[in-house]
Amino acid sequence: MNRQAQAAVLFLLGAALLHAGLTDLYLRYVKAGLRPLVLAAGVVLIATALATAWYEWRTRKTEHREEDDREDHGEGHEEGHVHREPRVSWLLVLPILALILVAPPALGSYSALRTGTALQQPYGYANLPADGPLRLNLVDYAGRAAYDHGRSLRDRQIKVTGFVALDRAGTPYLVRMALNCCAADAQPVKVGLSGRIPPVLRPDTWLEVTGTYTARTAKDPVNNAPIPFIEVSGAEPVPEPKDPYDETWNN
Repeated sequence: MNRQAQAAVLFLLGAALLHAGLTDLYLRYVKAGLRPLVLAAGVVLIATALATAWYEWRTRKTEHREEDDREDHGEGHEEGHVHREPRVSWLLVLPILALILVAPPALGSYSALRTGTALQQPYGYANLPADGPLRLNLVDYAGRAAYDHGRSLRDRQIKVTGFVALDRAGTPYLVRMALNCCAADAQPVKVGLSGRIPPVLRPDTWLEVTGTYTARTAKDPVNNAPIPFIEVSGAEPVPEPKDPYDETWNN
């Protein structure tokens, strides 16, 4: 591609990054803390595109001036062969347009059941409110249940949110996909459901589950890691959150 085409592609890519960073679209690709870097990358690409276009315009203006000078002095000029770039190179624009126009779905139950749970033992546990229901991040509940043996969870009503996954035996799990930096490294953290489970569960449905701690655990068949359970007393469908991923598991 010539410099003008390169500048156009860089400008579109920068605009796509700014669009993603200024909306919630970027959360489909990277964790929330990387938003400033996404915006900065968009600004740099647009600035590079404008600089490239200006440089190309200035170069052509200089060449035209030199040709005019040669003609004024009666000097001939040699005609060169213009090599056209293959049009297929413009297909590079399609992924950029897709980034702008199409929001990809977040990873769901299909990926979760084919990947071992990424639950890791926390370095420590934050203090919880002394009374009242506990609204916990699913990863926080899983870590306390599996590695702290529920010491801070006993006799407390707990609310956690995640999407549903059903294994081949029909065992229901509540899942959040945890990530380090981007969706490409997302891994599931799973919590098994027991007790008053809704009679009909659809994979990838988001639920807010109310329940209590149970000492029941299972081994993930993929990597043999622990999967804690929660004793369900109620469950309600909820909309998918703006940020479907969880980034707290490695803190």
